[in-house]
Amino acid sequence: MLESILENYPYYLSTVLLAIGLWGMLAKRNLMKKLIGMTIFQVSIILLFISSSAKIGGTFPALLSQSGTPEPALYVNPLPHVLMLTAIVVMVATSGVALAILLTIYRRYHTLDETELLKRLQE
Repeated sequence: MLESILENYPYYLSTVLLAIGLWGMLAKRNLMKKLIGMTIFQVSIILLFISSSAKIGGTFPALLSQSGTPEPALYVNPLPHVLMLTAIVVMVATSGVALAILLTIYRRYHTLDETELLKRLQE
């Protein structure tokens, strides 16, 4: 049991982070806390993809084996890593735009509470 947990800890960690991020987005009323929850959610997805694409003893596709012939079983697939690098760039851009919007909302309404904002917008 303990060995199974230790072998699969990245999956458990990403599941816990996913739950924390989802809870932050759904349960919190402060828009900044929702943004933090969204960022945690995104990081958990990236961690899941990176940990699932890891290969113990794998090497870069550009490096040949000692025999000089390519052995595909020894290579790590670079595609998930490249996709997650793109996801990180998108995450940073999304967070930056969201922070700018939150700053504008706070300057205009002097609050980031969702219920208070909805009350003021209905007036």
